[in-house]
Amino acid sequence: MKTINLMIFWLRVAFLFLFRSLRSTGILSLMLVTAVAALIFLSALAVGVNDAMIRNSVSLYSGHISGFNIPYETTKNKLMVPGVAAVLKRFNISGNLVKGNKTHEVTISEIEPDKEYRVTAIGKKVVEGAYLTETRGQILIGQTLAKKLGVNPGDEVRFTPSFSARAITFRVAGIYRTGIDQIDGDIAFCTLGSVPSPSTGWSAAVFLEEGVKPGDIIFAYRGLLPDSAQFKSWETLMPDLKQLIDLNYISMSIVILLVFGVVSLGIACAFVIIILKNIREYGILKAMGVTSGETLLLIVFEVVLMNILASALGIIIGMALSLLVQQAGIDLTAFTSQNRYFAVSGIIYPRLTPFAWGVPPVLAFLFSLIASIWPAILVSRRRAAEILRII
Repeated sequence: MKTINLMIFWLRVAFLFLFRSLRSTGILSLMLVTAVAALIFLSALAVGVNDAMIRNSVSLYSGHISGFNIPYETTKNKLMVPGVAAVLKRFNISGNLVKGNKTHEVTISEIEPDKEYRVTAIGKKVVEGAYLTETRGQILIGQTLAKKLGVNPGDEVRFTPSFSARAITFRVAGIYRTGIDQIDGDIAFCTLGSVPSPSTGWSAAVFLEEGVKPGDIIFAYRGLLPDSAQFKSWETLMPDLKQLIDLNYISMSIVILLVFGVVSLGIACAFVIIILKNIREYGILKAMGVTSGETLLLIVFEVVLMNILASALGIIIGMALSLLVQQAGIDLTAFTSQNRYFAVSGIIYPRLTPFAWGVPPVLAFLFSLIASIWPAILVSRRRAAEILRII
């Protein structure tokens, strides 16, 4: 109890010291408030960029989870477990697409056009002709593939599946462009049932609700379907995107460390000035019998109090700014139009996460503690007589 009362006493004294130097305290607090608020917003923006890259990549075609070799008798409803927003049924068939004397190896994806249009972005990327209808015999091909084969909307092409020698004739309904050569040059789409499918089961594109982890859904599927059915998350299928997201987190962490490194140096220098300005009071405290340890505790409490108040205000401002911008988003289309990870939309929506709002104030607190060491040692190591002799 005595220790607690002593701590409360020194907290009150630290508050009075800060209040006595209100102008200096305000300037230092403003520096901390600005740093914490700005870094919370930047962290939320970095999370928003990661979200946008994931959202663009999965909504274009693949989904958060890709399923393979799903038994024919399995219905889509069976895959609609809690956390799943939509399941698209597909049959992916490899073969050769021929126009005249030009041949190109492609994968034709048999789809349900209406459902695909509502969930994915392929239908919205049609640049020539029209999107698929429910009528069979139509094909939608990418711009890169169309240039290789020299075809236009309305032309006829022949597709020979790899498992059969029988060619199937399609009319080109439209040409799409995503900007990703792997899709534009190697994948074509037709209405479900247009190509006789081999008995290898069907494929699925699974789209998840916000915040649901693909690993949790894959774990649930393993208990529902036989081992022959395989499911892979976007992290597995797009390791380059996963690395880019990890790099964004590392880069943001480095920026936060650098900013608070500079801020803590400024706090240390400013506190030395404040202490030298109030050196007489510290000398009197020592002359009254205050120990070096208690003087050290007083200075640390001053820094901690200032940091807590400034960080609290910084958190409020940073979160408010992030939530305000989140409503409309930041349109970066002009800067991302050629980026494959922003093929669907260039709008960024900042999102607050524990990383975004928690890391800046925690690091501000830790660096402020480090910053208090220099001024604390400066006073605690000097004797009362030496301090009073300087005055």
